[in-house]
Amino acid sequence: MKAILVDDEQLALDYLQRLLEKMGGIQVQGAYTNSVTAKKHILQQEVDVVFLDIHLPEINGIELAEKIIEAKPEATIVFTTAYDNYAVQAFELNAIDYLMKPIQLNRLETTMERIKQLNGLKRPIEASKHQFLRVHVFGNLSFQLVDGEKEIVTWRTKKGMETFLYLILHREQLVSKATLIELLWPDANPDKVYTHLYTTIYHVRKTLSKYNNHFKLKNKAEGYILRTKDVLLDVEQWKDKIETLPSLSDKTIQMYEDAMAIYTGGYLQDYDYLWAEGERYKYEQQWVEIALQIAAFYVRQGKLIEAKQWYTRICADAPLVEEAYFALMKIFAAEKDHVSVHRQYQILENVLYEELDVAPSDEVQKWYLHSCTSTNEGILHNTSKR
Repeated sequence: MKAILVDDEQLALDYLQRLLEKMGGIQVQGAYTNSVTAKKHILQQEVDVVFLDIHLPEINGIELAEKIIEAKPEATIVFTTAYDNYAVQAFELNAIDYLMKPIQLNRLETTMERIKQLNGLKRPIEASKHQFLRVHVFGNLSFQLVDGEKEIVTWRTKKGMETFLYLILHREQLVSKATLIELLWPDANPDKVYTHLYTTIYHVRKTLSKYNNHFKLKNKAEGYILRTKDVLLDVEQWKDKIETLPSLSDKTIQMYEDAMAIYTGGYLQDYDYLWAEGERYKYEQQWVEIALQIAAFYVRQGKLIEAKQWYTRICADAPLVEEAYFALMKIFAAEKDHVSVHRQYQILENVLYEELDVAPSDEVQKWYLHSCTSTNEGILHNTSKR
């Protein structure tokens, strides 16, 4: 294993190098007290692990780390620090990411063993020609190689995942550091906020290193650009599909069904991000509009089973759409399933009261009252004949 050491204290460098030599199996490629020189040599050499002091005079160690990972995503960074609380709380790092000074040999051995295990588990995915990666943001975030199973990506921190999601929404665009800071840490201590940002970007790079054939997170002076290659984003596929749908007919209904199959849940529905709410609402309204068209088409075609399935799904996924409940009530009435008519009305009434503190519209109430009256009259008429 090839290592490079960076610390502004020569004594600390010499001590760490002696410990590594004592362990064996580790080749120290260089030891540097100057971070600028260190960065230059790290980018020029093959390196497996970089031992990096968090507090460097020329540059924040975390910022240097994320720049190293940008160029060498397969490298592992181990931070060294004399500040316990600062390291654990402010940097949100786990045991493999930092060593407390003075470094103990047994602690260093544990860290190196974990690095070996980690390198065995996190090999970059070998991409064949035209291998595409699907990124699902409808419902839960997941990755999926074409013809493979969905994979729920493990993120070190919630901020890391949110940063990735914001960057992929604005992929191929420059996202300023100021924007990310305002978005993620609006109330953070100004003295530490850039450390939070650099730490988060570092973790995003490490998480994406497994998919480095598909993602490149570029560092610019004012911010970051997430570049993608052979990435299929479900929300983009959805938009492309629905924008090109022809008029609904027997010949095109399957195109509508296929397009709607892409929408597997609300946009980032399980994540409470204020910046995502506008997009989530927009896509939900588009889905409801098309779903109502499909359901109404099936009613006109006399395919009531399919119609009921779509209206039921609308009621489940967009429970405030009164039109779907009303349509179901009419279908049940036509089938003389009066129990289901009553049940559907009660569900609508409860949902509207609990969510909006309102009653069903006058049109629905009048129709329901007339339906109940007609049903009772029919029952009395049939009884009088006996």
